[in-house]
Amino acid sequence: MTNDSAPVPLPEDWTRALAVVAHPDDLEFGCSSAIARWTRQGKEVTELMVTRGEAGIDSLAPRECAPLRMAEQRASAAVVGAEVEFLDFPDGLLEYGLPLRRALAETIRRHRPEVIVSINFREHFAGGSGFNHADHRVLGPALLDAVRDAANRWVFTEQLTDGLEPWSGVRFVAFGASPRAGHFVELSEDDLAAGVASLDAHEVYLANLDGFDQKSFLPQAAAMAGEWAGVPLATGFEVFEA
Repeated sequence: MTNDSAPVPLPEDWTRALAVVAHPDDLEFGCSSAIARWTRQGKEVTELMVTRGEAGIDSLAPRECAPLRMAEQRASAAVVGAEVEFLDFPDGLLEYGLPLRRALAETIRRHRPEVIVSINFREHFAGGSGFNHADHRVLGPALLDAVRDAANRWVFTEQLTDGLEPWSGVRFVAFGASPRAGHFVELSEDDLAAGVASLDAHEVYLANLDGFDQKSFLPQAAAMAGEWAGVPLATGFEVFEA
């Protein structure tokens, strides 16, 4: 964490969230333990995958990979008490533009969330030096713009049929695993265990990651974030007010 100001708790006085990421497995690397906490509190969380993850496993052709990764994400979401939806943008080839903004705005208008959650879109992840995935870097700005689009009656007007209305009720957008995190969610041991189990559900995907130890990754990250936040276990978020 590199934010110089003292971290503050992420507000939790809301009931409905939409978690939007590019790929199956993205939420499990930065947000799933917090999602487990929230659903235990009775909050409603829907996960939206913008792609189907079809380009994510080198040994599997996309037509074989997509159904497998979708199934793994459904199993992962069930562990933390969330529902899942999929768009069908091409994995690895996301482009910022009106088609992406339009699809995101429609989903926001339909689900009417108070909070939107995603993962880091900055060039690097917290504590890392590798360049962030192109899809992640594209999705973040498009998602922030789609929040404004969804609230504007005169943008994507073709969506406003069959009772669908603009939605201006998004309070903030929170990006997990950001190097600019300033907010945190305190985690219990049960929250963390659920997050680890949700990551474990991506069995075939993880088996194709050389040298990655998923059993220690989230506990170590939660302990480091907890030290930063002044609590035993936590996960950090960069927050944009809507």
